[in-house]
Amino acid sequence: MLKVIIMAAGEGTRMKSSTSKVLHKLLNREMIKYVVDASRFEDSKTIIIAGKNKNQIEELFPNDLVIEQKIGENYPYGTGYAASLASNYIEDNDQVLVLNGDIPLITKASIKYFINNHVENNNDASVLSTKVVNPISYGRIIRDDKGEFIGIVEHKDLNINQNNIDEINTGIYIFKGSNFKESIKKLNSSNNQNELYLTDCIEILSNEGKKVMAFTADHADEFYGINTKKELAEASKIIQKRVNENHMLNGVIIETPDMVYIDPEVKIGKDTIISGPVKLLGKTIIDENCIIEGSSRIVNSTLDKGVKIDNSVIEDSTIGENTDVGPYSHLRPKAKLGKHVHIGNFVEVKNSNVGDNTKAGHLAYVGDCDLGSGINIGCGVIFVNYDGKFKHRSIVGDDAFIGSNSNIVAPVNIEKDAYIAAGSTITKDVGSGMLSIERAEQKNIAGYTEKKRKRDLEKLKEN
Repeated sequence: MLKVIIMAAGEGTRMKSSTSKVLHKLLNREMIKYVVDASRFEDSKTIIIAGKNKNQIEELFPNDLVIEQKIGENYPYGTGYAASLASNYIEDNDQVLVLNGDIPLITKASIKYFINNHVENNNDASVLSTKVVNPISYGRIIRDDKGEFIGIVEHKDLNINQNNIDEINTGIYIFKGSNFKESIKKLNSSNNQNELYLTDCIEILSNEGKKVMAFTADHADEFYGINTKKELAEASKIIQKRVNENHMLNGVIIETPDMVYIDPEVKIGKDTIISGPVKLLGKTIIDENCIIEGSSRIVNSTLDKGVKIDNSVIEDSTIGENTDVGPYSHLRPKAKLGKHVHIGNFVEVKNSNVGDNTKAGHLAYVGDCDLGSGINIGCGVIFVNYDGKFKHRSIVGDDAFIGSNSNIVAPVNIEKDAYIAAGSTITKDVGSGMLSIERAEQKNIAGYTEKKRKRDLEKLKEN
C-alpha cells in the first residue's frame, strides 16, 4: 500500500499571519488541499503531520490520520522527526511517499510519474529533484562525474563549491516501508541547525549500499514552496491560469482570463460565456450555454442550461433553465428558481421557491415564501417574513399579481389568479381570483396650495 506522509506542522512565521501557513487559501481552497488531492490515489492512505493547526486539519480531512508534532525543549526538531511520527503506521511492504503541505502547484501526474519510476527501478529510496535558475535557500542534489546521485546537502550546510549547483531537492521522497523505518531510527542532529534531517535518511541508505536514485522533474514551477503572502499571490496566479485554460480547452469562453477566478472544484458546460471580473467558488455547477457577466460571484450553486447572470451574487442556490438574474440581484442561500424566471434589478431572494415564468423586475425582497408559476411581483414588493422573533412563510398561487409597493406579511396564502392592489399591506389570506385592496381612503383637499403660500408669506413678514 502507498502511505503518503504530508508535513503540515510549520506555522510559517514569514507569512506574518495568525493563520497556519498550509491553511492559507489559493482560489478559495486551502493550499494543503491541493497537495492532498494530488497525492491521493486509489490504493493509498494519507497521514498528515500537523502542529497547532491539528484541529483545523482534522476538520478539513476527517477521514485521514492527523498526528500532532509537539514542540518544546523535550522534543526534537526537523523534518526527520516530523516524518518519524508516522512510523507506527508504516508496514515493511508499504511504499512511503513524503512531501510538504506548502507546495500547492504539484500535480498528480508528476507524483504518479515519480512513484512509477521508483517502483520500476526497484529502488530502496528515491528523491524528486528539479532544476531552477535561482536555487538560493534550497538543498542541492549532489551527483558524481557520471551524473549518478550521491546525496543531498541542505542550503545552510553547503560549501562554496556547491553554491552554483542548480539541481535542487524538492522535498519529495519515496521509500520502501522497511527502509524508511530503519533509516529514520538512525538520524542524529549533528549539523549546523541541530535538527533531524529527513534528507539524512537518503545518505544513510546510500552508505549502506541501498539503491537510491534522484529523478529530475521537468516543470520546476510545480515545486514552488509558499513562505510569504507575496508567494501565495504568485502561486494563485499560476493555479488560476491552469484552471481557466482547462475550462477553455473544454469549450468554455472566458473573455478576460486574468480577471476570472474559478475554484478548481467548479464544473462548467461548453459554450458558456464568462465575461468580466467573475468569481465562481465552491462546488458550483454551471450547465451549457450560460452567460455570466459583470462583477458576479457564484458560490456553491447550480445553474441549468441557458441561465444568464449579470452583476449579481448567487449563494447556495439553484437556477432553472433560461432564467436570468440581475443586474445587481442577490440570491441568498436556499433560493430555488424555476425555468424562464426573471429576477431583475436590486431584487433579493432568500430561502424561497420561485415557479416557472415568474417575474420580479426590480426593487423587491422575496424571503421565506413559495411562489407558483406565472406570477408578477411589482416594484417595491416586500415579503415580510420576520415578526421580531420567528420567521414565517407565505404562499402565492399561479398567475397571481402582486402590485407595486405591497407588503405581504407572513404567514398568508394568496391563491391562484388573485390580485393585490398596489400599496397594500396584506395580513390575511386572499382567495382565488380575488382583488385585495388595503389602503387608507384618499382625500383631495381643494385650495391647499394657495392657503399654504399665504401662510408661508405671513411667517416671512413676521420674521
